Amino acid sequence: MPLALLALAVGAFGLGTTEFVMMGLLPDVADDLGISIPTAGHLVSAYALGVVIGAPLLAAVTARMSRRKVLIGLMGLFVVGNAASAFAPGEYALLAARFVSGLPHGAFFGVGAVVATGLVAPERKARSVSLMFLGLTLANIAGVPVATLMGQHLGWRATFLGVSAIGLAAIASLALLIPHDHTHAPRVGLRGEVAALRSLPVWLALGTTVAGFGALFAAYSYITPMLTDAAGYADSSVTVLLALFGVGATAGNLLGGRLADHSLRGTLFGGLTSLVVVLALFPALMSTQWSAALAVVLLGTAAFVTGSPLQLMVMEKASAAPSLASSANQAAFNLANAGGAWIGGLALASGLGVTSPALTGAGLAVLGLGVAAVATVVDRRRVTAPASRERLVASHVPEHAETVHH
Repeated sequence: MPLALLALAVGAFGLGTTEFVMMGLLPDVADDLGISIPTAGHLVSAYALGVVIGAPLLAAVTARMSRRKVLIGLMGLFVVGNAASAFAPGEYALLAARFVSGLPHGAFFGVGAVVATGLVAPERKARSVSLMFLGLTLANIAGVPVATLMGQHLGWRATFLGVSAIGLAAIASLALLIPHDHTHAPRVGLRGEVAALRSLPVWLALGTTVAGFGALFAAYSYITPMLTDAAGYADSSVTVLLALFGVGATAGNLLGGRLADHSLRGTLFGGLTSLVVVLALFPALMSTQWSAALAVVLLGTAAFVTGSPLQLMVMEKASAAPSLASSANQAAFNLANAGGAWIGGLALASGLGVTSPALTGAGLAVLGLGVAAVATVVDRRRVTAPASRERLVASHVPEHAETVHH
């Protein structure tokens, strides 16, 4: 695999760290700014909103530019947003800074996925995407815990300065390792690129992302009360257990990349089916501490097996605008984050039990399987339709008998 993938992984590591670290810093930020924790929670939403808006917008605006320059520019915006977060004087300034920090997130992964697949042979495309995503999953193992500890001991502002430093390292890596490319000649224009997203297969792939990862976040958003109230873990143990989730996510991501290069749809269906099983078993697995720890690992593994296949599938379905489609998939991922957490919260608030969000997630994973099945049927019909038309035309061509003279 090309060393340039390391540069993409460093950028992904920084993005993953700043996305998830705010959840661990909410009490510190709330105390320092004199706001409630629910109000501080808007800082998480501000980042997600930046991702959803920035992913398709920045990908579309930069579609004709050199992808190397785009990646460096996106990380530059990332550094600016996190540095602004560190020096934000109040709540509203921090909200704006978090929004700016989220803008380059989806576009970086979208453009990065296109660059990654262009660096390798066709049979290694999914694996190259998984290696870029490796930075995101490793952020859950090392980046988020270390950044959280830094915030607790040095102040939350120091955390964002540290994340800015990661962004600067990513810029240096991108400038050094990503091959120079030329500005892309407009093939279909901006309208054509947007039109490429209107096809049914693209929307079905995006719908699978929303349902599949919505299943993950329906459960993962409430994993702490499950571990403490159901499994009996102390609050101090949760950080280590969340790192186990990162281990499972890393393993699932690498496994999914390898398997998807052999069978894209097979890996997707296998991952979603595994996710249904794991989430359905969550109430039983949360009954003891050892099985609860196993459940956390299995959840990360099953969910992230589908990451690379879904990213690659969206890119293939919108081949005229791969960067835009790939970025839109990252927006879908963040919609899954918000929607899954909301649906899981409804189950929890209804009094169905502390593990009920996991069962809700299992239902969303089943929905994801259904959407993926519909996508498969649509693809097969699109493949067989031209062949059927050719046979129909051929059946109406008059046959000319040959006269054989003896």
